Amino acid sequence: MNLYHLRYFMVLAEMQHFRKASEKLCITQPSLSHAISQLESELGVSLFDRQSRSSVLTKEGRQFLDYVQRSLSILDDGVSVMQKASMGEGIIKLGFLRTLGTSFVPEVAASFLETKPDKSIQFEFFSGITSSLLDGLKQDKYDVVFCTKIDQKVDIEFTPVEKQDLVLIVPRNHPLANHHSIDLSETLPYPQVYFSKGSGLRSIIDKLFEKIDGKPTIAYEIEEDEVVAGLVSKGFGIAVVPYMEQLLRLNVKIIQISSPAWERNFHMATLKNKYLSPVVQEFREFVSKNYPK
Repeated sequence: MNLYHLRYFMVLAEMQHFRKASEKLCITQPSLSHAISQLESELGVSLFDRQSRSSVLTKEGRQFLDYVQRSLSILDDGVSVMQKASMGEGIIKLGFLRTLGTSFVPEVAASFLETKPDKSIQFEFFSGITSSLLDGLKQDKYDVVFCTKIDQKVDIEFTPVEKQDLVLIVPRNHPLANHHSIDLSETLPYPQVYFSKGSGLRSIIDKLFEKIDGKPTIAYEIEEDEVVAGLVSKGFGIAVVPYMEQLLRLNVKIIQISSPAWERNFHMATLKNKYLSPVVQEFREFVSKNYPK
């Protein structure tokens, strides 16, 4: 079915006159008549009553007009969205670690929008753990993800954007609570609330203990850092966690790790060799240019 013929049909239904409709469409009257005849032949019904001087819609014509108007309206909306996307407008689906949702992500998103005051850009925000975020990236649930780097993900490009210190947290009545800083080897006698293998922090903290040739006593394994901190506050063990403002509101003692020295790096993750819409591409370039590497 010819799209032009549908638009000709709509104009003729509005004008109810072949000559006037052809003038508005800037085509000849025979061309318009031929187009409508082809459309009627394809549908198998008459769309216009040609017995009168004007071209009035038949019952079937009125019914078909409703479908055509709705269909072309949806199509026109789609064309408009695509044209806006080509000009750097649209939606950015952003996934991130919850610990980045307090300050970093809102700052990055707001700063980017400030550079595009005349563009219609919206963010959709999703939080999660690194493994689920990267799975979502591969499944096209997210355009860009802020998470911990996982070396085995060779199909994902990681760009460092932010740093976070790792600290030891203990209950306030714990034997280590009188320390202001600590060597990680001093934690080995005590049971620990540890990050599970699904967390991007697991390999980072494993490497810390490898540096001191020590093996922690793991009492519990949890994916999310906030849950780890909550368990420590209730006396379930001690834990190495990223420093976050939420710790200040919990009944825990925050202790700096003096040795081995380490910091947690956050990365912007995007799929390699995947098409990115203009607005997502501009956002990725903005982050790469304006945030620490």
